[in-house]
Amino acid sequence: MRDLIGLACDTCKRRNYTSSRNKKRQTEKFAIKKFCPSCRGHTMHKETKV
Repeated sequence: MRDLIGLACDTCKRRNYTSSRNKKRQTEKFAIKKFCPSCRGHTMHKETKV
């Protein structure tokens, strides 16, 4: 049920975090504001493939 996903920064496109999500419950793409060490700030991170 749960799939592994990567979270990539919108600004620099680097994959900084990994997480998992339930495909049946959450059908849309996951997006969250997190700290990006290469940008040195809080930016939006969107779901990508691992």
